[in-house]
Parts: sequence; structure tokens; C-alpha cells
Amino acid sequence: MDDIVIETWKKGSPHKGKVCAAVFPHSDDFSLSAGGLIIKLIGEGYAGYFIRTSNDEMDSYDLTAGETIFRIEQETRAVANFFGIQKVYDLNYKNHYLDHALLTEMRHRLIALFRFLKVDTVISFDPWGHYEENPDHYITAMAVEQACWMSGRQLDLPELKDMGIVPHFVTEKYYCARGPQESNLIVDISDVLEKKIDAIEMHQTPIDNMWKEHLAVNGYPLYKDKRDFIKKALIESKPIREDLRYYEKYRHII
Repeated sequence: MDDIVIETWKKGSPHKGKVCAAVFPHSDDFSLSAGGLIIKLIGEGYAGYFIRTSNDEMDSYDLTAGETIFRIEQETRAVANFFGIQKVYDLNYKNHYLDHALLTEMRHRLIALFRFLKVDTVISFDPWGHYEENPDHYITAMAVEQACWMSGRQLDLPELKDMGIVPHFVTEKYYCARGPQESNLIVDISDVLEKKIDAIEMHQTPIDNMWKEHLAVNGYPLYKDKRDFIKKALIESKPIREDLRYYEKYRHII
């Protein structure tokens, strides 16, 4: 705990004029993994954007791929509006097949967006996180990390300068992971816990998938309802001190 910073909430708008982008493969990733941080940064003055790299076609329990894509697209925009995000950009790579997509193509698209939006701060999965089984997660993480520094270099995609999109470094990164991770920052989300749960509930299609898979595996619910499932199974972590049970953990790079 001595080498981990616990982030405090800042009053006013100390980051007014700055831009953050949450880049995740799936619609519910940005709420589950970083909903509290997104609320905090936008509340402190950031203009926020969400870049979704997959089309989420696999994230329903019993819907067709087309219906799944349509529903999650609508839910994503509803959650983005709830958070105060300016716009959602969908890259629409095939769900669970990002390791078959061209990493360089994704990286180039992210470079173009980072420059166009003048992104200062990025939030994504940790490219150095351990034991991540989902290829969409680690390929997105790799593309983000590469794009963050290449977006500021003059000779990477120089043709963009002729379009008025000039080089711009991403100078701050918040990386999260589902498995073991070297973390140096804790964001206390106690004050926005209910808002984070509300946002996760709005991802009705993927959360319904998780809930029904839970019931299929266990035969009966271990939680009283879906909201209780979200709070206890998807958010609650091992307390790192008596008064800090609800938090998000990051590798913070500046």
C-alpha cells in the first residue's frame, strides 16, 4: 500500500480543456473496468470520448448476431450519454477475432483519432497485464499503447498533416486489468458506486448474458437479483483498508 497512490476527487474543473478517450473492445468494458474513473475525469472538466474496437456480436445469451449488434449499439450510446461522453466511435472489428485483424490497421486508426481529438489522457486495458484470456482485450491494449506515442511522431502517418490532422502525443495513461497487474493508483469510487451500478445495468444485453450464464453454471442464483450480482460479483473487491471496499485499480503512466 505504501507505493500505491489513492486518488482523491478534485473540486471544480481543474482539467477543463483537456480530452480523455476510453478505448475498449466491448461496450460494457468501459463501465465495468473504468466507470468510476470516467465519472471522475468528466466531472473534473475533461471532454470524454469512447472508442469501441469490436462490434460486440458475441455478447448476448440467445439473440442473433445482428440483433445483438443492434441492441448493444443502442445501449452503448445510452450509457455514453449517461456519463456525459461527447461521442462514441465504433471501429467494428469482429468480436473475439481481433487477433485476426491487422494490429497495424487498428493502431493507425487510433493514431488518426488521437490526433484529431487531441487526446491528452487514455483509459484502456493494460498491455502488460497477466493471464488475460480474451484476445480482444490484449490486442486492443497493444494497439492503444503503440498509438499513444506514435501519434506524436512527425513521420508516422505524415499524410494526415496534409489533412490538417497534426501529430499529438497522448501524455497520460490509465491502464486496468482483469488479472494480476503492477498497479500504482487506486481510485476510490465509493461516492459514485450507485451511479456506476446504474451505468452497468444499462448494458442490458451483455449483463443479461452474464446473469444467465451464472444461473446456467450454478443452477440457482447466488445473488438476490441482477443489481446485487453487479455489485458483489462485478464490482466489489477485497478491501485494501477498512474504509475502502469499492475502488478501481490502475497502472497510471504520466
